[in-house]
Amino acid sequence: MNKRSVRIGLAAGLLAWLVLPGPARPLAQSQGSSSQPPPASPAPSPSTATTSTQAEPVQGPTFRGGINFVRVDVIVSDNRGNPVTNLRQEDFELTEDGKPQKIEAFKLVNVTAGGTPGAPAPRLARAIRTPIDEEMEAARDDVRVFAVFLDDYHVTQSASMRARQILAEFVETQLQDLDLIGTMYPLTPVEDVRLTRDRGAVAGAIRQFLGRKGDYIPRNSFEERYAHLPVSTVETIRNQVSMSALKGLITRLGGLRDGRKAIIMVSEGFTNLIPPQRDDPIASIPGSAGRVPLDPVGQQDPRRQSAEFFAESEMQTDLRDVFTLANRFNTSIYALDPRGLTPFEYDLSGPMVGLEMDRKVLNSTMDSLRVLADETDGRAIVNQNDLAKGLRQMMLDSSAYYLIGYSSTQAPTDGKFHEIKVRVRRPNIDVRARKGYWAFTAEDRARAEAPAAKGPPAAVEVALSGLEVPDRRRLIRSWVGMAPGANGKTQVTFIWEPIPPPAGARGETAARVSLIAGGGLSELYFRGKTPEALPTAALAGAAAASPQRIVFEVPPGPLDLQLAIEDAGAHVLDREARKITVADLSGAGLVLHTPQVFRARTVREWQTLATEFNTVPLPGREFRRTDRLLIRIVAQSSTAEPVVSARLLNRLGQEMTSPLTVTPAGRPGTTNVDAPLASIPVGDYLIEIKVAAGSEQTTSLVAFRVTG
Repeated sequence: MNKRSVRIGLAAGLLAWLVLPGPARPLAQSQGSSSQPPPASPAPSPSTATTSTQAEPVQGPTFRGGINFVRVDVIVSDNRGNPVTNLRQEDFELTEDGKPQKIEAFKLVNVTAGGTPGAPAPRLARAIRTPIDEEMEAARDDVRVFAVFLDDYHVTQSASMRARQILAEFVETQLQDLDLIGTMYPLTPVEDVRLTRDRGAVAGAIRQFLGRKGDYIPRNSFEERYAHLPVSTVETIRNQVSMSALKGLITRLGGLRDGRKAIIMVSEGFTNLIPPQRDDPIASIPGSAGRVPLDPVGQQDPRRQSAEFFAESEMQTDLRDVFTLANRFNTSIYALDPRGLTPFEYDLSGPMVGLEMDRKVLNSTMDSLRVLADETDGRAIVNQNDLAKGLRQMMLDSSAYYLIGYSSTQAPTDGKFHEIKVRVRRPNIDVRARKGYWAFTAEDRARAEAPAAKGPPAAVEVALSGLEVPDRRRLIRSWVGMAPGANGKTQVTFIWEPIPPPAGARGETAARVSLIAGGGLSELYFRGKTPEALPTAALAGAAAASPQRIVFEVPPGPLDLQLAIEDAGAHVLDREARKITVADLSGAGLVLHTPQVFRARTVREWQTLATEFNTVPLPGREFRRTDRLLIRIVAQSSTAEPVVSARLLNRLGQEMTSPLTVTPAGRPGTTNVDAPLASIPVGDYLIEIKVAAGSEQTTSLVAFRVTG
């Protein structure tokens, strides 16, 4: 099997997960391993957006330019390593490929003037509660932005246990109140990364970091797909996963500000070189390759040497993709090797590896770290035991620098590297800046200058808005459905189920919901609780059986819902107020009830659900790829027999597959739609339901999220 085709085939779905645009989610800090990122909270019903109450002026991004505009941040220090902050624009000379360039934008960013590490901030630090808070604060000049990339795929367990305490202490003692920091693992979806000022939470998350280098036991469904492959193939996939995640993180930070961003990449480096003694034919069954003879002097099979040459060439291309993107988004990588000073790549815990091969692999991993750091104007904290020293230098680099911008007179579209040199007209000055940039190709330029692609239809955006994750933890997930009632009224069905607290966290659990439904003129249509009487399990502390259902009838028009969420002791835990519009479904034409969603895990379970009509629909809209959805459609018409069709759409409203299977449900006007999820990657999707009866037609969209 071709190694590259395996990498592409297995990693493609994950890449979409890592970089797929989507709603913002809470900061992913509590996970101990990236192999099983904590699932996002299930999506609630659409609600009023939360806005910040702190009205501070925002300093928007300063540097915005055309396709040929280049940004360079320049660190200037004296012979003692202290930053020089009294330079002017005319003190700088900048060339591209040896040709002088006119500096069009110039700004000194000096955070050190506002305080010292650990000291109180010169202004009140704004709490980061929403994505808007994050974006507004990250754009300010007095805020430093950091991200810690915990590459557990490329860090041994022992090295991670040593480095995590140093990193946690750095976060606790070196960051200022205004600094923003976030964490990410290779399998963390990029949309889960949130910057925060809660240093204690970040330090706590870092202290849970545990490396998995050399450990190929699968811990999630994605890893199970390739655990049976050889170690060399698995390592190639892991390299691609980590670098793809790193690129996603760079893009995420680049969207927040133009100023300097720093990524602390905790990794022992990347390599495509795997000694034959360690290349087990089945990665999850270690030790089966130990019979390969040692090669102490490196006299390998010429075919293997050729394969290694091309593998390392491919690695250099992958690294270039990372640092090119980092330079484009003004992000510096500080590569921190947690091994410290080390003479060997492999220890005695596995089959012996020849000294020559060991040296070659060790150099390859360290060189990958140096390349990423050097090419992004960061620093490689490698082959040294004092890791804290390198972190302190990173703080100095991020605290005082000059942000310079110019429009390239070359206007290159050749896709080649173009060298940048920055000089300061002052003696005894050390100047650091990135070495250059890789130009766009003509195709890149055409795409960048092309008109923006048409966005999804408004109906699609409205449907997807129901998947947005709230800024605070919700205690329940709910769903509201509508169907024709008696005497011109509409039957409203309210369904809810409790959301348990995150694993390992203490928190309240909902046991009962009290609901009041009223009109705009203080009319009271319904008051009730579900369940009316709590079961013994709930009184003992467990949640009520889920899901729970309330059904009532109201006239069409605006409807106010007041929810009181109670625990097993009848104490109110939370209150919610919602405004919905009740549809008029009493007409004589085509009428479509709100589609109901059910989940099955096997074909037999789906077949059982298809003939059961008393099962309570699901209020949540998050599923796994092992699930199979049943969408129940009820439609009625006084003129013709309703005909139902369904298709799967992506988040842009584009059809993805052939039409979904639609079958009669055994009741007049009732149809079941079969939607298996095994073949689609992680992301947000919609099922479009179309119902036609004669000349009439109506459409409904059911949005849902696939999490893994």
